[in-house]
Amino acid sequence: MLAELLGTGLLVTTVIGSGIAAQRLSPDDVGLQLLENSTATVLGLTVLILLFGPVSGAHLNPVVSLADWFLGRRTGQGLSLREVGAQVVGAVGGAVLANAMFGVATTVSTTDRATPGHFLAEVVATTFLVALVFALARSGRGALAAPAVGAYIGAAYWFTSSTSFANPAVTVGRVFSDTFAGIAPASAPAFVAAQLVGLAVGVAVTLGLYPDVGASADDVVIPHPGELSDHAATSSTDRSH
Repeated sequence: MLAELLGTGLLVTTVIGSGIAAQRLSPDDVGLQLLENSTATVLGLTVLILLFGPVSGAHLNPVVSLADWFLGRRTGQGLSLREVGAQVVGAVGGAVLANAMFGVATTVSTTDRATPGHFLAEVVATTFLVALVFALARSGRGALAAPAVGAYIGAAYWFTSSTSFANPAVTVGRVFSDTFAGIAPASAPAFVAAQLVGLAVGVAVTLGLYPDVGASADDVVIPHPGELSDHAATSSTDRSH
């Protein structure tokens, strides 16, 4: 839980902090601001998955945690609500930290982002994020998760009109910064709703491509010691029979 709190918090700090820096460094060029913001996010997300993945799997995203539960945790425990809560609390803390580092007051964002195009973009971005992380786990390529997920989010910054939030916790966190990366409270529910639709579509796509993906759900985003211990215990029990 601590890894998810810290990881999600630092992810939001990266997104918001780099957005503030981009605004200050390139005040007259929004395209360059987005390039700077997306580049920092790609690199930061990749590092955070590598840092926290061995501890918690580095979900850093309630959508990934929900999909992981639905597609078949072999522990039988299901989703930990504390894990999702930690992600949301971490995201808000990450926004406050980014604001503080740049001397910006923590206030609610006034950036309205709720449009039909943005809703569709969030569905698309979330759908294929879910499909990607589970495809990597199912095909035994979890070692590539950090750069692959980072690259996907970086690309989705540019091919979606919403700049690919694709994460309910991050969406909530970004409400608390009236800066480049912020989102107004009135827009956030629509974004989260779109992300949940994307979750459902992503699970359907994943099951269509990999019907037995549930057998690898524990390895998302990357395998970590708790899950590896479960695998070892299971293998030992099988051998004893």
